[in-house]
Amino acid sequence: MKLYDELAEWWPLFSAPEDYAEEAAFFARVLTDACKPAPRTVLELGSGGGNNALHLKSKFEMTLVDLSSQMLAVSRKLNPECEHREGDMRTVNLGRTFDAVFIHDAIAYMTNVEDLGAAIRNAYRHCRAGGVALFVPDCVRETFVAETKHGGHDGDGRSLRYLIWTVDPDPTDTTYRTDFAIMLRDRNGETRVVHDSHIEGMFPCAEWMSLLSAAGFEARALTDEWGREIFVAKRRG
Repeated sequence: MKLYDELAEWWPLFSAPEDYAEEAAFFARVLTDACKPAPRTVLELGSGGGNNALHLKSKFEMTLVDLSSQMLAVSRKLNPECEHREGDMRTVNLGRTFDAVFIHDAIAYMTNVEDLGAAIRNAYRHCRAGGVALFVPDCVRETFVAETKHGGHDGDGRSLRYLIWTVDPDPTDTTYRTDFAIMLRDRNGETRVVHDSHIEGMFPCAEWMSLLSAAGFEARALTDEWGREIFVAKRRG
């Protein structure tokens, strides 16, 4: 995916770190309320450019894992005090457990039940007994809406603008498609357009709850402040 590879250095102009403050504060409250005593160590799987960690690291000791070395490089500049590890959320093994495990919208790249189950089981493996895992998919099957969005930012002599088009070509499967049209203006004023297409996964709430239970979590779904169905899962002692 070009957005996380050749365009990774543009990520702060695609998705500005300051835009994550409100969401991150909400996630911190959920984790703190769900885990007693309050979590100290948090593992973020699929941490991307580190925008969530920027706001969470003042409250927790963050360890950040992502599949893209280019996105980890962006995050290291933003969060130099955090531990960064390259790895796949389905298979990475850090050899230790954490008070909490957090997976934001990167969970959307689990496009079938097998991959989603593997990511959930790996979150369980890295969560201490009595700890909590928080999963924040962009949507579940019941809440999917086809839509278009646009945005972008200026900074460091460069500018980025994007159009996002999300559709579900086949309502009978577990995937949907997001196309990105990204315009990049460099420091010389030259503009180019990049098209990037991502296949993402969505699953019914019941499937989520079944997989979480099978992994060993006691889970509940809740609707967050942005209308998403998210999953708070406590690891059984």
